[in-house]
Amino acid sequence: MYHPFPCALKGTIMSNFTGPGPGPDDPYQGQRPPQPPYQPAAPGPSPVSEADDRQWASLAHLGGILMFLPSLVLWLLFKDRGPLTGVEAKEALNFQITLLIGYFAVNFFATVIGFLTFGIGGVIGGLAWVLYILGVVFSVLGYLQAKDGNHYRYPFALRLIK
Repeated sequence: MYHPFPCALKGTIMSNFTGPGPGPDDPYQGQRPPQPPYQPAAPGPSPVSEADDRQWASLAHLGGILMFLPSLVLWLLFKDRGPLTGVEAKEALNFQITLLIGYFAVNFFATVIGFLTFGIGGVIGGLAWVLYILGVVFSVLGYLQAKDGNHYRYPFALRLIK
């Protein structure tokens, strides 16, 4: 009768292992040999390539279409990793904060004047759309400049983040 493991039929164990390993010649007695100590990565963020730097800088401007959050996240993540991204994300963030202050001001005045004129003055709230359209236009212009590696300075922005 044929059996795929003939040694199992005879009751013997196949062992023709040679070399260091679990056995009397093993200095580590089956344990892993000692490893070199853990070396952490160099402190600080790793720099990005020039192409990635231009890409992230341009996306910081283009993110202005979605308000200030994309510019804030990109500035926090890449301010120390790419020189262009740090400058352009900060510029875009300052512009988006300026627009946010403008939105609050327009809505506050539209609400107050709306109460005083029994709703007629609430039409002023439509100026928020004008601010949004200006934000989109200037964000796209900033994107086009940063995509080519150029700096873009918004025509009006409070420089709150230095």
